[in-house]
Amino acid sequence: MKPVLTALAAVVLIAQAPCTLAASAVDLTVTGRITPLACTPSLSNNGLVDYGKISRQYLSVDKRTQLRDQTLDLNLQCDAPARFALLMRDNRDGSAIVNSEIYYGLNRDSSGNKIGLYSLNFDPANTVVDGWPQVYRTDSTTGGVAWSSSNSRSIPIGARSYLGFTDVAGSSAGPIGIRSLTSRVTVETVIAPTSELDLSADVQLDGAATLDVVYL
Repeated sequence: MKPVLTALAAVVLIAQAPCTLAASAVDLTVTGRITPLACTPSLSNNGLVDYGKISRQYLSVDKRTQLRDQTLDLNLQCDAPARFALLMRDNRDGSAIVNSEIYYGLNRDSSGNKIGLYSLNFDPANTVVDGWPQVYRTDSTTGGVAWSSSNSRSIPIGARSYLGFTDVAGSSAGPIGIRSLTSRVTVETVIAPTSELDLSADVQLDGAATLDVVYL
């Protein structure tokens, strides 16, 4: 009797197989929107911050050393009022000495040690937008789905958090349309302790990032 039972079991499994295969499918939908708006950002000095030669005697052996702050002028012009946000991409990803979306790397020395980090800080008080009497910043950590209550505090531009602008304090409605924005941004740079660096030869600070305009 055992061979008969085995054959019957096989028949049942084969009968069920087509039902399982029929459910193994999923739909793909591709959406998006092409906008005629265009905004062009630019930074003074072609976006270059050069600290020149830094003697090791000015750097701490066992602590991180913050270099003097540097400023750049950010200018953003749109051909019509546009809702947008700013985002930074680290072109030296993974080389910052602190793992955070607001810190960007300075690459590595000849022995592979992380050299340091920098941040790009935006201050609404140093910003002029169209004819607004005052500029407020608003942020989104959800890709523009929800926005923080707008305020006038300074903030580093992040790699995952949108930074937008409005002329209304305390608003969570997100950015409003802008045609022209000018701002003075501050670059803050920190060098790792020299005990963690290979100083047998010159160490080249080699930070590079891309400031993106995200249309909303």
